[in-house]
Amino acid sequence: MNNVKTFVLMGGLMGLFLMAGQMLGGSQGLVLALAFGGLFNFVMYFFSDRMVLRMYGAKVVGPEQAPELYAMVDRLRRRAGLPMPVVAVAPHEQPNAFATGRNPNHAVVAVTTGILKYMPQEELEGVLAHELAHVKNRDMLLSTVAAAIAGAISNLPYLLMFGGGRSDDRGPPALELALVLLGPIGAMLIQFAISRQREFEADRVGAEILGRPLPLANALRRLDAFAHRIPMQVAPAVAPLAQVNPLAAQGGGLLKLFSTHPPTEERVARLEAMAAGR
Repeated sequence: MNNVKTFVLMGGLMGLFLMAGQMLGGSQGLVLALAFGGLFNFVMYFFSDRMVLRMYGAKVVGPEQAPELYAMVDRLRRRAGLPMPVVAVAPHEQPNAFATGRNPNHAVVAVTTGILKYMPQEELEGVLAHELAHVKNRDMLLSTVAAAIAGAISNLPYLLMFGGGRSDDRGPPALELALVLLGPIGAMLIQFAISRQREFEADRVGAEILGRPLPLANALRRLDAFAHRIPMQVAPAVAPLAQVNPLAAQGGGLLKLFSTHPPTEERVARLEAMAAGR
């Protein structure tokens, strides 16, 4: 069901993208929209891992620098049937983790120094299994494409303005104005809805990789509590990659309406239902 919802949302996002191109620039706008979206996706596909690591300030580590962490990731990725990912540590006191990279052969699993400090080993395994589930599900690519399309919709009016993507078959002026004002908001809402569905699916697959759902459920409770107490200085653009919202301490108001993560209580309830066989 999570995968079906994601497919529908991605279709809606692409439909909004193409409609915006057609309405704002006619047939030329549609072609420009496709070209711009393709270029944006290409750049993000090949360079997103380095960009994300830089934005989190994370450093790659090996078995010499972090033997226990490296061995844990190696053990879990074998259970998941995955190649060994790059392992990285980000210097943040808030316990959290994220995965990035364009495919399982070029994946990165990163944790913060805070999670190594505060998280019990069994719960840390649950966190790492969740991130490896993102790798297994190729969620990094899906999230990158969704973010690229949403960004392209936001910038499409400017691209058409300077790119000559105007023609007589474009939409009515009132609809053009509505798309310029509301299109980016709609794209963002769809993008965040996709992110929430992928988190649910990563919880489910992560529990299967670990072989038991409750360590991840307990880890999510702990991560959420720390996220509200210990702020993290990270760009909002990469916050959706984290296992729980790293900006939760700054939450409230509109941030709740544009949530990139499902409510922790709902995630925990689903995992507990898995453990009970429901």
